[in-house]
Amino acid sequence: MKKSRQRFNQIYSEQSPEIIPWNTLGLPITIKELITKKIVKACKAIDIGCGLGNYSRELAKVGFEMTGVDFSNVAIEKAEKLANKDNLSIEFLVADFTQELKLNLPEFEFAFDYGLLHHVFPEDREIYARNVAKLLNENAFYLSIAFNEEDDYFEGKGKYRQTPTGSVLYFSNTDEIQELFSPLFHILDLKNITIPGKNGNHRAYYALMQKK
Repeated sequence: MKKSRQRFNQIYSEQSPEIIPWNTLGLPITIKELITKKIVKACKAIDIGCGLGNYSRELAKVGFEMTGVDFSNVAIEKAEKLANKDNLSIEFLVADFTQELKLNLPEFEFAFDYGLLHHVFPEDREIYARNVAKLLNENAFYLSIAFNEEDDYFEGKGKYRQTPTGSVLYFSNTDEIQELFSPLFHILDLKNITIPGKNGNHRAYYALMQKK
């Protein structure tokens, strides 16, 4: 992951937020729906792979007590500045969820990773799932959304595909997601959906879970 971290630090250092492909403003409709349907209410929540903290800031504005985590220290530094500019109290931390976490964090009622798990390869996913689970209270909600193998945006059909930014992604299917998370979570809703991107739509899996 060291090489990957260096690449992401380079992107966050050299590219303006407007052209970073995954840096989108506004809260994704999938998260908005959980709030409007009152499945998830304002609570202690953690944004895993938060990048520049856009979603953390949006949730903090509507009463969530937010923690944002990313493995890019450059992203976290910039996220802190953006939150301070908006006078928002958000805790931002540098951490790699593919390693054993040594963070002294509270137990959360809601966790989400949006567009992250396709960056995590199969050999690192079991520890990733355990790290998420151990941060959550019993019955806490967890939402995971990432590209699935039906997505054809990057051209190609393999499980591993390279993107224009130079990163390599792993494209999942819902059976894999079920197998990965079901030992730790009750799977409440697992399906394929379409999500918007800056330059076009993507096919993704949607997994809403509750900790056992």
